[in-house]
Amino acid sequence: MQKGKIGVTTENIFPIIKKFLYSDHEIFLRELVSNAVDATQKMRALAGSGDFKGELGEMKVKISADTEKNTITISDSGIGMSAEEVDKYINQIAFSSAGEFLDRYKDQLNNIIGHFGLGFYSSFMVAKKVEIETLSWREGAEAVKWSCEGDPDYKITKGKRKVRGTDIILYLDDESKEFATEQKIESLLNKYCRFLPVEIVFGDKAVNDTAPIWTKKPSELKEEDYMEFYKKLYPMQDDPLFYIHLNVDYPFTLTGILYFPKIKDKIEASRNKIQLYSNQVYITDSVENIVPDFLTLLHGVIDSPDIPLNVSRSYLQSDSNVKKISSYITKKVADRLEEIFKNDRPKLEEKWDNLKLFIEYGMLTEEKFGERAEKFALLKNCDDKFFSYEEYKTLIEPNQTDKDKRLVYLYTANKEEQYSYIESARNKGYDVLIFDSQLDSHFINLLESKFKESTFARVDSDHIDRLIQKEDIEKPDLSEEETKAIADSFKEALPKENEYNITVENLNSEEAVLITQSEFMRRYRDMAALNGGMNFYGSLPESYNVIVNYSNPIVKKIISDTDENSKINLIKQVTDLALLSNGMLKGEELSKFVKRSLSLL
Repeated sequence: MQKGKIGVTTENIFPIIKKFLYSDHEIFLRELVSNAVDATQKMRALAGSGDFKGELGEMKVKISADTEKNTITISDSGIGMSAEEVDKYINQIAFSSAGEFLDRYKDQLNNIIGHFGLGFYSSFMVAKKVEIETLSWREGAEAVKWSCEGDPDYKITKGKRKVRGTDIILYLDDESKEFATEQKIESLLNKYCRFLPVEIVFGDKAVNDTAPIWTKKPSELKEEDYMEFYKKLYPMQDDPLFYIHLNVDYPFTLTGILYFPKIKDKIEASRNKIQLYSNQVYITDSVENIVPDFLTLLHGVIDSPDIPLNVSRSYLQSDSNVKKISSYITKKVADRLEEIFKNDRPKLEEKWDNLKLFIEYGMLTEEKFGERAEKFALLKNCDDKFFSYEEYKTLIEPNQTDKDKRLVYLYTANKEEQYSYIESARNKGYDVLIFDSQLDSHFINLLESKFKESTFARVDSDHIDRLIQKEDIEKPDLSEEETKAIADSFKEALPKENEYNITVENLNSEEAVLITQSEFMRRYRDMAALNGGMNFYGSLPESYNVIVNYSNPIVKKIISDTDENSKINLIKQVTDLALLSNGMLKGEELSKFVKRSLSLL
């Protein structure tokens, strides 16, 4: 029997494994099963090269558990180990010091252990004692047993194993007994091992798909294969819009399938659905440091052995391979969307409402993608027709260019609520776009910066003749005092909680009073709300522009009316009508308006 101390420069290795990685202690099963898979694949390679000429037998990794003894056993028929190999690979840990480990990797809770040759030692996160029973593939090898009770002392004795391979037996500590239950093991195997390249057996059934579709060539697959795989990954999700098959082996290795999901409303709900694998071993679904932020909205699988997993997040962002992978995926996404735009545009238009948020987010956050997206991004109008940016400019340029040679893009955020304003624009022969997603306040700013000598105006932000001003509008023939008097009398009829900028204008309009919100102020308030806080504009009270239409006969009547009560009633009536058309008349004031309307009939 051999006794000794595990070769580390500090005796604190086990407390570090237990405490520092405690929040991630479930990865022990991934690490141990991955080691078993490696041993199995090495055995196949030896047989393939002719170094091993015997029978391979059943090449599976088996997991078993005993809830009474609180043990888990991971068994393989791989290459096994001799006593010398156990001493080399198990007892001698390639590790400088625990202190350096903590300093360098304090912000990493995942994917560390295996990359220090410590995969096996993750077992001590859940076990008070670990045994290895192993027999090397080499002719004449003797079975070896190794045991350790979570401290630097170990024992190596003669083993009992009769056939080639390795058993790892974990005696779980009291806090980790749940890991011996069937339900817990199944959930961990499903999370970490469902696509490993060697068959994994738990109980009587295989738990993994050894050849997932991302390992196959696109020419071998049909549309239904991609859809079936998506359902396997996300059983409760709607069908995806499109997919991309990634496959590159230079200057880095990367395979995978990415899907465009339906992103109808909130961005946050769709994040972190990409699963990252390394040679079919599940690593994480937090890929925000590996792909640009907007691509975290995609679903699917990325598999690459070239993404460094044992480093800090800040290092990841500057790693040259990660940057190349990120650029490659961004380019492939843009290529795919441009291909659909060119070859199957009706399909793109049909799915645009569910895709738009993703495109906008990409254009706002990733400059290179934004440049590419200008070729395939669409604009949708109130008639549900779609246009490329260039097509739409050509459509509206003859009619929607104002007197200062600026092209005015009209849009609505809500077709129902802003119906009357849309109709006013249509009556002038103008076209109105729909911008109704949560990012549109930011996105419109981006488009204004891209479209030269152009501006965007929401249809309810002013009178249509002022939004697209074709000529100078003649001012009312009123003195400053007269204008102020009219403004003051109308201000008295407006709700007190808001602020109003009241002007008296000549409008070619049926309305006596028009209430609008400044495009600039409203847009920046929307942006403040989206950012989750209140910036300068967001903290200001609601402010409205009120135009008293001096050309309107009712306004003329109000001004000339000598009966003060009649005048006040008429002002209140036309003001309430304007408030009602903006959805701003509610409760008691709405009830009073209805009664007043009936009495005036």
